[in-house]
Amino acid sequence: MDEVVSVFPSQRKKHTLHTTRSWEFVGLENGLVREQLKKQKKTGNSLEKARYGDQIIVGMVDNGVWPESKSFSDEGMGPIPKSWKGICQTGVAFNSSHCNRKLIGARYYLKGYESDNGPLNTTTDYRSPRDKDGHGTHTASTVAGRRVHNVSALGYAPGTASGGAPLARLAIYKVCWPIPGQTKVKGNTCYEEDMLAAIDDAIADGVHVLSISIGTSKPFTYAEDGIAIGALHATKNNIVVACSAGNSGPAPSTLSNPAPWIITVGASSVDRAFVTPLVLGNGMKLMGQSVTPYKLKKKMYPLVFAADVLVPGVPKNNTAANCNFGSLDPKKVKGKIVLCLRGGIALRIEKGIEVKRAGGIGFILGNTPENGFDLPADPHLLPATAVSSEDATKIRNYIKSTKKPMATIIPGQTVLHAKPAPFMASFTSRGPNTIDPNILKPDITGPGLNILAAWSEGSSPTRSELDPRVVKYNIFSGTSMSCPHVAAAVALLKALHPNWSSAAIRSALMTTAGLVNNIGKPITDSSGNPANPFQYGSGHFRPTKAADPGLVYDTTYTDYLLYLCNIGVKSLYSSFKCPKVSPSSNNLNYPSLQISKLKHKVTVTRTATNVGSARSIYFSSIKSPVGFSVRVEPSILYFNHVGQKKSFNITVEARNPKASKKNDTEEYAFGWYTWNDGIHNVRSPMAVSLA
Repeated sequence: MDEVVSVFPSQRKKHTLHTTRSWEFVGLENGLVREQLKKQKKTGNSLEKARYGDQIIVGMVDNGVWPESKSFSDEGMGPIPKSWKGICQTGVAFNSSHCNRKLIGARYYLKGYESDNGPLNTTTDYRSPRDKDGHGTHTASTVAGRRVHNVSALGYAPGTASGGAPLARLAIYKVCWPIPGQTKVKGNTCYEEDMLAAIDDAIADGVHVLSISIGTSKPFTYAEDGIAIGALHATKNNIVVACSAGNSGPAPSTLSNPAPWIITVGASSVDRAFVTPLVLGNGMKLMGQSVTPYKLKKKMYPLVFAADVLVPGVPKNNTAANCNFGSLDPKKVKGKIVLCLRGGIALRIEKGIEVKRAGGIGFILGNTPENGFDLPADPHLLPATAVSSEDATKIRNYIKSTKKPMATIIPGQTVLHAKPAPFMASFTSRGPNTIDPNILKPDITGPGLNILAAWSEGSSPTRSELDPRVVKYNIFSGTSMSCPHVAAAVALLKALHPNWSSAAIRSALMTTAGLVNNIGKPITDSSGNPANPFQYGSGHFRPTKAADPGLVYDTTYTDYLLYLCNIGVKSLYSSFKCPKVSPSSNNLNYPSLQISKLKHKVTVTRTATNVGSARSIYFSSIKSPVGFSVRVEPSILYFNHVGQKKSFNITVEARNPKASKKNDTEEYAFGWYTWNDGIHNVRSPMAVSLA
């Protein structure tokens, strides 16, 4: 994904920073939940009481902000919360006047970056909290952008843009900077030293939520992971930390940010498409997607496949169709539409730039089978459309079938209520968790494909130096975009339930998540196959339901320290003395359950806290993983008051080892256990594998 920003920790191991309709799609509008408003007279428990997130401070650990964006206006907002202790740090093109009652603080950190790379090249970025990339502005406005009317991105997705918690306050912590020697399209790099300093300052400043769309290209142990360490510090102060799962999918075991004190967020689609049809010379019409504003003038143009129009000497290997820089022969490309395939060293935007360099008139980006039907809507620099792998094959077959293949690209339009939605984005990183196979990750999924939000006017929509365009709003994809969606929901829940712990808020989001799409079928991956908890965790987040979850699985800071004792990580808390025998990691009071390499039978314990009706009775139900039996004891929980805790045991036993192996991942089987009181459905996923 070209929105990925790499991160290099102080120890010089490599990390990566992970790069409107979505709020209506998940049931929110203006930070309110219609369903809750309808119930207000009965329950008095509406997210309206959250006041759109007012008084909640969200810290954005990213690459800065464009403060002039209307999304960060403070018009009509009340005074800055008295709890705020932060600053508005002065720097290049940024001073205290750029902060206001919305954007209440900003800092920047580059000690680690400059110790490794020398002084910042100030032609590539501002030595200040100002964003010259776009990523940080996009994520910040997704969380807490104000309502801005008549917004579009290059003419697409017209309407009103808003963050999920539009009255929440924002604190900006810029830790990511241009990669030396790389083009801006490659994104930014971040150092652990800078991230840890930012997180520690955010804690002292008084933030309530941290949104961190940064991660590693591969996970590291908690003791080696700066984000995990910083997030643990934040959790000690009851700050909720949401992080992106990463963009290394669809392969399994690619997930980053797996620590159990972090809300790890995958990416899925919304029900909006930017339909840009491709018409072939034989009359076949294929539905692609794009947000390029450029249009073709004639009805039809010659059509070629990239692998057939290479510069002499470029090898015709498995990357021949990837449109890598300098690979296309202008003599064979000029005035033609070129089909390029995803993959290779060139990013999607760079493939279009290569076609334009060679004189191509139009560009088709063809998915490979692993990309499925999630079509990136990119703002290419020429007429373009992205098509599925199946349609890319149809185009290639057509080119082979005729001496003069022709095609045209019809200008795109925004289409709502696309189906099915959501589906899992192909790029979203997957479990199982490679750091601790007894913690199921990711936790949840949210909108991360083709998301509209504010953008830096110091950048271009493609972030390419060859792109002269300046936009106020842009469409972008990545788990970087889904993470701030969940962070916004956290801000609303934090305002509605100020006494809830960070673990209780995570639990509320997880146990109320949805498992079906808008056609009433189970959520699928990008190829239409059934998805599983290693892709979506507990499901697609539903802030409506999370406001009133009924029960929560709470966890304390001490519980996390005992958990670390059990897995042998003792270097993060020198003042804490581990007991001789600590609880197994399976017994961490987590809202999901993963059991790795089960030999025969295991029993784990969970404790539910009543946050619903004072007097309530919950009945358990189980959907056992194939080949395993699951028993919950007791099977009924009786509560007499709010805040009451009840513990129960879950016993998982292998019944049919051969059947247990026959599932999506060829190793794990999946199931669910649920508590229901007739009003609340408190559901938790299970993943189990055999030894």
